[in-house]
Amino acid sequence: MYINIENHYVRMKFYKSILLLLAIVCLPSQLFSQESINSYKYIIIPSEYSFLKEKDQYQLNSLTKFLFNKYGYTAFFYEDQFPDDLQSNRCLAMYADVSNEKGLFKTKIKIDLKDCNGRIVYESKVGETREKEFDKAYNLALRDAFETYQHLDYKYEPNAKITSISTQTQSADVVAVEEVQQSKAEIARLQKEIDDLKEAKEKAAKEPKVKAQPVVEAVKHTEPTISELTEVDALYAQPIANGFQVVDMKPSVVMVLLETKKLNVFIVKDQNAIVYKEDGFWYYSSNDGKTVSIKTLNIKF
Repeated sequence: MYINIENHYVRMKFYKSILLLLAIVCLPSQLFSQESINSYKYIIIPSEYSFLKEKDQYQLNSLTKFLFNKYGYTAFFYEDQFPDDLQSNRCLAMYADVSNEKGLFKTKIKIDLKDCNGRIVYESKVGETREKEFDKAYNLALRDAFETYQHLDYKYEPNAKITSISTQTQSADVVAVEEVQQSKAEIARLQKEIDDLKEAKEKAAKEPKVKAQPVVEAVKHTEPTISELTEVDALYAQPIANGFQVVDMKPSVVMVLLETKKLNVFIVKDQNAIVYKEDGFWYYSSNDGKTVSIKTLNIKF
């Protein structure tokens, strides 16, 4: 009788241990990630999601970035200018991955945050909606999924293991994604430059030539080159026929901008370059046949 009681006690203790182990294994990953999410300083958003066909389609990528920044995170696109610490260590950031979950009559969206090695740090609930129009449905489902991050008490707390990682130890997958994003951006810029040049040539061929009268008589001295200008040098765009002439403080004519059909996109006269506005800033982009260089300009129109 004593032996049976002892065996029963051993079996019960064994079963309790198994149940405890299963409970720990089945705990949602958020319970373990809730502490580690604060170890990451930034969030990087791709400009295109895999389940969509176009860059920032339905403005879903822009909405993701907006919501993270709105609720206390610091989010960037891959093509944005990163802070110095993020440039030297991409593992300071989590990488947003938005996926479209299968649903028969609902649009379902989930937002995962991954580290620089592709491991999931945090995952949202599945946001869903019965809205039928895609642009509204993806927007509503994303906002519903984002409630997970909206109500987190996120606060960056530096983690020695992460801050000590150098860019050389980053995941090859992350680097590859960045290179793809950069390549897409360069291809898009080059294609836009080609299209703008074609449009300008066609427009110039149709319109009669008009001798433009300068708005300001420029002082006769050596004109500065674009490479000599800095982001703080003030430039002023003065209207002329079919565009603007850009002068500096002297004043000297730095360059002449010819209009295109694209809003805020100009061709630089006698140069293989364009000047365009993006995200509130003016950029000078040149192509010498080998490389494409981009420079920020401080132009007042």
